[in-house]
Amino acid sequence: EGKTMGHAGAIVSGSSGTAAAKKEALEAAGVKVGKTPTEAAAHVRRILEDT
Repeated sequence: EGKTMGHAGAIVSGSSGTAAAKKEALEAAGVKVGKTPTEAAAHVRRILEDT
C-alpha cells in the first residue's frame, strides 16, 4: 500500500485497486503471484516446463 507501480498506480482509487487487492484477485482467479521478481520468474519457469 502506498507504492506507485508504473501505470498500475494510475488506476488505484480508494481501497479498490491496491496492490494487495490486485494480488488477492489474481490469486482467486488461479494466477500464481510471486512476492519477488525471482519468485515470479520461478512460477513462469514451472508453468513453461509443464506445457
